[in-house]
Amino acid sequence: MMRIILITPAPPRSRTGNRATATRWANILRSLGHHVQIAVQYDGQKADMMIALHAWRSAESIHHFTDCFPDKPLIVAITGTDAYRFIHSHAQTTQQSIRLAHQLVGLHDLIANTLPADQRHKMNVIYQSAMPITKRMPMKRYFHVSVLGHLREEKDPLRPALAVRLLPGSSRIQIHHYGKTHSLEWENRAREEMASNPRYFWHGEIPHYKIRQVYQRTNLLVLPSRMEGGANVISEAVVAGIPVIASDIEGSIGLLGSDYAGYYAVEDENKLAQLLLDAESSPKFYQALEKACLARQPLFTPEKERDGWHKLLMNTRGVIHN
Repeated sequence: MMRIILITPAPPRSRTGNRATATRWANILRSLGHHVQIAVQYDGQKADMMIALHAWRSAESIHHFTDCFPDKPLIVAITGTDAYRFIHSHAQTTQQSIRLAHQLVGLHDLIANTLPADQRHKMNVIYQSAMPITKRMPMKRYFHVSVLGHLREEKDPLRPALAVRLLPGSSRIQIHHYGKTHSLEWENRAREEMASNPRYFWHGEIPHYKIRQVYQRTNLLVLPSRMEGGANVISEAVVAGIPVIASDIEGSIGLLGSDYAGYYAVEDENKLAQLLLDAESSPKFYQALEKACLARQPLFTPEKERDGWHKLLMNTRGVIHN
């Protein structure tokens, strides 16, 4: 048994993806027989290993731990903002965290492409798992399209709303957006869009059990992000049997595969509108997306995620002992 300190920048009771990921990882590690403490920052407590979410946001904790225990194993999880923003905007701090790590963990197949070439060998891809839902009963009265994500710049959250403005009057598509606004400006923009766009509905932040109810009834999920480190919403949708349309970013391609038919160019509401209309009006296209997502389901099982963590811990011990 190891004492593991798991650092996440997301505070307790937060509904952000970082907190949910940290909580799920802690449960997995405990199931493997380890003692796990989740903390927002490292304060010098004794531990046999640190796992840090975020190379940049957790940099202070990473440095503190390596100063206290230079020979103890350190695993750093590379997030979307690390890989696609901070490794450029805060290169020295982010890359120093990467170089201090004995092993790295990422959430999609293409994440290593963003790292310095001499650090890519450290990367371990562990897909985020999801639990199946009870029987799906997709909406029939209208075509329900879900957007699940907080409203902030990197999520490009209003792109689906812009897309449905381009649809013909005969379309029954509605966009239902679930997520917290990160500023008053975003809240105002969402409310203004809802007031002027009869196809767009913003529901605010909802608890996860209600999200699972959405999965039971929705016809389609859209992930419009400009950057993602491997969104858990994709694995949840795939396991639930929901077809996905996503922007063509590495974080989504690395989960759904390069040959998936449901991508549109980032910020291209015209292409997104066409894909939405195809999904609504063409059973052949909809079923092709559905079949492709069902084929990815084995990647996102709890057993596969648990096995990935078991192997990573063994690899990390091997690196230290060597």
